[in-house]
Amino acid sequence: MGKLTKNQKLALEKIEAGKIYTLKEASEKIKEITFTKFDASFDIDVRLGVDPRKANQMVRGVVSLPHGTGKQVRVLVLCTADAEAAAKEAGADYVGLDEYIEKIKGGWTDVDVIITQPAIMGKIGALGRILGPRGLMPNPKSGTVTPDVAKAVKEVKQGKIDFKVDKNGIVHASIGKVSFTADQMADNAREFINTLIKLKPATAKGTYLKSIYLSSTMSPGLKIDTKSLE
Repeated sequence: MGKLTKNQKLALEKIEAGKIYTLKEASEKIKEITFTKFDASFDIDVRLGVDPRKANQMVRGVVSLPHGTGKQVRVLVLCTADAEAAAKEAGADYVGLDEYIEKIKGGWTDVDVIITQPAIMGKIGALGRILGPRGLMPNPKSGTVTPDVAKAVKEVKQGKIDFKVDKNGIVHASIGKVSFTADQMADNAREFINTLIKLKPATAKGTYLKSIYLSSTMSPGLKIDTKSLE
């Protein structure tokens, strides 16, 4: 392990060894132990008692965070000409179709979310090898393939995020910024966890919420008391 920086030492001094936190306590502590000069992300990691290799235990969903993400989300809408005006009015950063498909084929992926219509998916399928590895491929389950692209744009801009469990059974997401109040941070974390609980597969046996950690960019993780949440 490399040498700890001055700020890392300061952060560790403020953490009680072995302590398990409530969401509110952890949110307050994270504000204390974050020393980045930029507005750090507020992150959550949840280890679930599922086997993601089994299709009936794959946990995937969307959540609308009550206080948003604090991030400027760049949205591209690939749609028919009749839907372009509504998408722009809803706040989409880029709107179009063939010209953006050609840009993506050329390697352009300078967006955070791509929203499209079901009728357009046939054209977008060929972009899977570019968009898939970057997590940008539109998907009906995440609400990014929809006839109502304007509504989807508004939801994304207001703080709707999608997530899925990784091969190790962990769900990771950025759910705010450290500039939020501790109450706002805790509210977002609670909404995220409640959404995971609602998505518990019927086939998942034993403890579902195995562990939860909250952290910020470059801060240590704080363990959350899961018994108070299920």
